[in-house]
Amino acid sequence: MAFYRQVGAVPPKRHTQHRDEQGRLYYEELMGEEGFSGDSSLLYHRGLPPALVDSTVWELPDQRSTPNHPLRHRHLRLHNLFPGDTPSETDPVTGRRLLLGNADVRISYVVAKGGSPLYRNAIGDELVYVESGAAVVETVFGALPARQGDQVLIPRATTHRWRPTGPEPLRAYVIEAAGHITPPKRYLSKFGQLLEHAPYCERDLHGPAETITATGTEVEVLVKHRAGGQVAGTRMVYATHPFDVVGWDGCLYPFTFNIADFEPITGRIHQPPPVHQAFEGGNFVICNFVPRKVDYHPLSIPVPYYHSNVDSDEVMFYCGGNYEARKGSGITQGSVSVHPGGYAHGPQPGAYENSIGIEYFDELAVMVDTFRPLELGEGALACEDPTYAWTWSGRGPA
Repeated sequence: MAFYRQVGAVPPKRHTQHRDEQGRLYYEELMGEEGFSGDSSLLYHRGLPPALVDSTVWELPDQRSTPNHPLRHRHLRLHNLFPGDTPSETDPVTGRRLLLGNADVRISYVVAKGGSPLYRNAIGDELVYVESGAAVVETVFGALPARQGDQVLIPRATTHRWRPTGPEPLRAYVIEAAGHITPPKRYLSKFGQLLEHAPYCERDLHGPAETITATGTEVEVLVKHRAGGQVAGTRMVYATHPFDVVGWDGCLYPFTFNIADFEPITGRIHQPPPVHQAFEGGNFVICNFVPRKVDYHPLSIPVPYYHSNVDSDEVMFYCGGNYEARKGSGITQGSVSVHPGGYAHGPQPGAYENSIGIEYFDELAVMVDTFRPLELGEGALACEDPTYAWTWSGRGPA
């Protein structure tokens, strides 16, 4: 996110000496994107950032996926993935179950009570939606409190860990990019400021306020990365704790954005999904559907018109309220609908007509549209409602 922040102690001039009270040098680390040509931050460490003492294989949770074939609409009941009392040892990183994925984006779900190991995604940015519960996300930049409705954006290669707080488990919907996740370009000035017509602004984004002081030796970090064209994991052991940063500044850092701060764009007639867009990545977009007044033309039909996803797969995570277009389909909070490119979808039978005259939608959903087909992970196959594809016709397969 291209606006400047400074936290902790940094020298007056970059790439110059920065010493502690005993005269010892801090070690400057540039964390930057696009080969020194993109957003970056400078972090000042007590220990050497690359000082490794060991590197071994980390066996990732099941990352396999299978094509959506035969092609059909899917309904996933995420709350069935973690039934009953969640074990205390389940954590928000290693407990994730893969739902959907392609070469550009992977979507997972997790319910966790325990804290995670130190973790770094070296493949791409992560955007984690907190469905319920709360946590503190400790990062090399400092700590971020995360609450229900927060979208936590963690830049690629940011060392961090999740610590759930409060009595209830953390329920999180995880979107992992193969690159970076940013605000839509149409909402940014040529210098990166969010413009007046954007549905949120910099005041709504909350980054770390202070650094974390941590000590220790031989500290393990789990790293997800590419190996031979596949997703792989490595356990890296560092000589000193990564959270030894005394200060940093720049335009690259993790932040939270609460979905309640997304300001909906409405019109006299039904507005297309791009008005709900909050973020974009390589070959995919992320949209927020929030409670809002709806179409006010005297002949308007508030629910969406039927539409064919010619170029994209549409994935909708229903995380609150009542979704008018899906009534009668079995979809409820905690559901995910997968509408693949290739044929039409839209409101369930009766919803089109019944929406006429409605003035307000009380719905909450996070949508991901991809421009390459998504495959099904083990989590999707484990919680699918097999009847959903036939709900428009009211008939099962021939």
